[in-house]
Amino acid sequence: MSEVYLREDLQAAWRDRDIFDAAFDLEGEVYRAVATRRTLRTCIDGKVYFAKLHMGVGWDEIFKNLVTLKLPVIGAENEYRACRHLEEHGIQAPRVAAYGRRGGNPARVRSFVITDELAGRESLEDLTNRWFDDPPHPARKRALVMAVAGFARRFHGAGVIHRDFYICHLLLDVKKFTQNVVDLAVLDLHRAQIHTRIPRRWLIRDLAALLFSTLDLPLSRRAWLRFVRVYRARPLREVFAEEGVFWEAVYQRALMLYRKAGKTGLVKGYFDAAG
Repeated sequence: MSEVYLREDLQAAWRDRDIFDAAFDLEGEVYRAVATRRTLRTCIDGKVYFAKLHMGVGWDEIFKNLVTLKLPVIGAENEYRACRHLEEHGIQAPRVAAYGRRGGNPARVRSFVITDELAGRESLEDLTNRWFDDPPHPARKRALVMAVAGFARRFHGAGVIHRDFYICHLLLDVKKFTQNVVDLAVLDLHRAQIHTRIPRRWLIRDLAALLFSTLDLPLSRRAWLRFVRVYRARPLREVFAEEGVFWEAVYQRALMLYRKAGKTGLVKGYFDAAG
């Protein structure tokens, strides 16, 4: 069983090659390498791409996920589908140049996805980490919060759940930001899901992950309320009257993530999770 997508630029570059051999022979700057997956920045015919190469997860990994009620990611298909879907909905994400999947055994499927580089962008995590030494003007901070809320609304409105929806996976166009324009893109969609109607529990998880990744930042409660208002595009009074339980669940899950991360030193500890 196999499936292949190849954009014109890579059709020309790999005209006389087996595309699976061409993809898995790619070399470049390795960003992540584990036993079953490798991510690298590479150059093909003078153009920069990112390649994610999946070598098959094995039955142990599949069973481990199923036992813990998690959906196993067995290849590049999720990322391929999500990137193409977001492009169709006008939401900035890596543009797919090539995708391939080969094999019928779920534990041994080999797959890859190759995307254009999101050049000239910086993660919101890197940007906001500088706020402690170089605080932004309140208006820029406010504009950024509202832009993230609007982006999250459109992202979820397209029926997509990220499953790792942290600010490190949101990229800002640096040049436009110097001109006070907030242009965001999303990446690392290998766990993403596409739904006709997003289940409540998955929406809570995505929003809680986003909130968790901002708890250490110098943001006020008002910023969170502003996010909720823009995300729902409705007055706060209406939102909390109808969805108070939902947003409390988001907040409590974000606290749980923060406390858990605090035990392993993955957060700065600036936020009072006990308060």
